[in-house]
Amino acid sequence: MIIQHPGTHVLNAVHIAGVEGKSFDIVIKNGRFSSVAEADPDHEQPADQSRKLWISPGIIDLHTHLAWTDFDHADQLKRSAGEQEVMQAQAFEATLRTGVTTARDAGGILPSTVRHLVQQYGQPLRVQTSSEMLGAADALGIKHLEKRLAEIFATGAGWIKIMATGGLGAPAEKVLDPVFSEEEFAFIVRHAHAHHKKVLVHTWGGVTIDWSIKAGVESIEHGMFLTGDQAGRLAESGTALVPTTSIYRIAADPKGVLALNAVICDRAARAAEAHSKAVEYAKRAGVRFGFGTDYATPALHGYNLQELDTLMDYGLTRAEAWDSATSRAAEILGSGHELGRIAGGYIADAVIWGADPYLARNADELRKSIVTVFTGADEAELNQI
Repeated sequence: MIIQHPGTHVLNAVHIAGVEGKSFDIVIKNGRFSSVAEADPDHEQPADQSRKLWISPGIIDLHTHLAWTDFDHADQLKRSAGEQEVMQAQAFEATLRTGVTTARDAGGILPSTVRHLVQQYGQPLRVQTSSEMLGAADALGIKHLEKRLAEIFATGAGWIKIMATGGLGAPAEKVLDPVFSEEEFAFIVRHAHAHHKKVLVHTWGGVTIDWSIKAGVESIEHGMFLTGDQAGRLAESGTALVPTTSIYRIAADPKGVLALNAVICDRAARAAEAHSKAVEYAKRAGVRFGFGTDYATPALHGYNLQELDTLMDYGLTRAEAWDSATSRAAEILGSGHELGRIAGGYIADAVIWGADPYLARNADELRKSIVTVFTGADEAELNQI
């Protein structure tokens, strides 16, 4: 069940995920936590233990593609506009249903489309957008980039997405080659910041990580060939890493939900193998982690919690993985003062669980324990994002 902008809602003796040995009385008013107070120990446990509940902040997915209906863009173009719209609305619904209340779309959806989906289909997902991605076709010099950036600014997007290297479609020997010149890259970041836009950078590694640190981008995405030295400088700069680890393990399985060809599966497997080392370097250096899935098809939307499993497999503690998906993710969005925590005054984006989410064996068990998803924003607020 999804409850949008609750006027008044009271939760008695509910446990906050990650806080042991205590329960809390929580009051929500007008879409925000009005009070969060430790419960009277004499009334801490419900008589029926099966009704014991936990609450966590809503999950924040910092890297998703809500407009994409197919892995191959050519397949999406074969669909009618109406069919695409319905599938996009279904992506919103599936994302909310799995406990994700805020998403940063990493390219493909326009703010106007988000507003339409919220209004027309009643799916109250909070979405920050980057509209279109800047990639190889835009590596045509500063004047061209200035024009392209103006077009993206005009959409109302709050983020600029730079495709700084290749990805699964690039041969292994070329995947770290920069798409832009250093001058072009620096201009994009400088011009975006001058217009009060944040920047996320798709990079598998190499020199474009160095450029990202130097230019002061807000986050780098993927980064599976991050070096130990780069991790140290990334931590010093405060730049976040959104590794999107689970998608590469999914893509590497030829019999999995994506069922990609052997060449792409092999590239994904190599990327997944490198990812664990990159996460290890980043954790050791103290890099800020953000949770992101890079999920982009109906087979993946709604299974976002799988990223928690992979992050923990690669060395993050359970608490670190959850922080990357809640308080840390909110900070990366610039909303750490009002989102990502169960605390008085914060937006009441939250998930109610029927079992302790910190004890779930895996994402499937976690997903099945969701009881209710709260979204604090009303429609007017969502339409202003």
